[in-house]
Amino acid sequence: MKRMILVLSLCLLAMPSTWAADAERPPNFVVILMDDMGWRDVGFMGNSFVETPHIDALAHRGLIFTQAYASAPNCAPTRACLMSGQYTPRHGIYTVVDPRQPVGSPRHKLTAAESKSELDTNIVTIAEALQSGRHARQSVGDATSRGPTSPRSGDRGYATGFFGMWNLGRGRTGPVTPGGQGFQKVVFPETIKFGKDEYFDDDGNYLSDRLTDEVLSFVNDNRERPFFVYLADHAVHAPYNPKKDLLKKYEAKAAKNNSRRDDPAYAATIEAVDHNVGRIVESLVKLKLTDNTYVVFTSDNGGTDRYTAPLKGGKGQLYEGGIRVPLAITGPGIKQPGSKTDVPVASIDLYPTLLELAGAPAPSGQLQDGLSMVPLLKGEQTLKRERLFWHFPCYVGKSTPASALREGEFKLIEYFEDGGHHELYNLTSDPGEERNLAKSMPDKAAVLLKTLRAWQSETGALKPSGPNPNYDPKAERPRGKKTN
Repeated sequence: MKRMILVLSLCLLAMPSTWAADAERPPNFVVILMDDMGWRDVGFMGNSFVETPHIDALAHRGLIFTQAYASAPNCAPTRACLMSGQYTPRHGIYTVVDPRQPVGSPRHKLTAAESKSELDTNIVTIAEALQSGRHARQSVGDATSRGPTSPRSGDRGYATGFFGMWNLGRGRTGPVTPGGQGFQKVVFPETIKFGKDEYFDDDGNYLSDRLTDEVLSFVNDNRERPFFVYLADHAVHAPYNPKKDLLKKYEAKAAKNNSRRDDPAYAATIEAVDHNVGRIVESLVKLKLTDNTYVVFTSDNGGTDRYTAPLKGGKGQLYEGGIRVPLAITGPGIKQPGSKTDVPVASIDLYPTLLELAGAPAPSGQLQDGLSMVPLLKGEQTLKRERLFWHFPCYVGKSTPASALREGEFKLIEYFEDGGHHELYNLTSDPGEERNLAKSMPDKAAVLLKTLRAWQSETGALKPSGPNPNYDPKAERPRGKKTN
């Protein structure tokens, strides 16, 4: 079975492409968002330990982005950026909000900025925009319905399906859930009888497999109309609980390599996902949908710092290891299939990209920070953008509140603790961010810091509100390197 799926993936790789295979029908979209997958955790980004033949075949059929970024260093804010096309200060979700987490931890010097836990219902999500906004809201009763969906009066005919981790509002029904934000079919893990953080259900079914089953059913049911699939897989978020056969395979492989980065459980979890990407490709081939379907493969933030070398840092940090992610886009009309681009792009860019490919207008009155990547798909070498921004005024793990921008080859990070300080790096000559140039290039640092603060002001970016009255310098900090 695995061999058959791989052969079909390779067949897809060999197919010719045209920019508009079906001029009368908008294209389909399948967005696959991994959880905590680092920038080099797949073969097409250079990983030689993890085997991802289906993902690699898909990537080499399209355009590979070697300098793709998550728009935030952890889960929820990046997902909000993807759904809205906006930077974190605009939608106000800065981090994952856990009501069980104590406020004002004695380990934190500052009182972190308040983060929203729900995506504002006034924001038109990408799912709603593909259906012309106001016609896209789904009644709660239909949110988990099965079978083909019916186009509403005035919409563009898109069937929209969400599968996996939402993290932009609690509960299974209501206005802040996927069903209230433009998705007609909604499948949470609990919908298919998986408990919190469980990779296996009581019957031994694997979560990634079951989510993919639901995706395949949705695609088949809606094959006669344009569809948008948002598959937000729980893999490869810890704790890892891989399939036993794959774990044994990688344990044997790791024993031969003797490398710190070669984690058998992590690799086995990724290969299980790769198999399911192959199943999705197989379905598109069988249904003859490949000529009019775009597939996006990416991640919500960087991996843990154990796996991000030679980049610095990991999830939760604004160093490259915390925000660089794999990204490949495959679909009709890619100018040079199998090519790579080093133009910096980010999660916020997916929103305008999908709208342009669909021929859908941007929501009236809604600010857009992202830029369409369609020019890059058509073979152009630049985007009309001078810089990218990040703002993370919170604490999580080893991170401390910070803000950052990248302009050309330079990147500046502003930290808010201890009265504030900043770091400057040249990412061309120093991609590992080992040499802080803030003192040797003070003029450049000052210009970028002024630009960053102007952006913070323009977007209304919240900052830590002041010293934390509960701070105790003797309190134990999380193990590992400090972010600053």
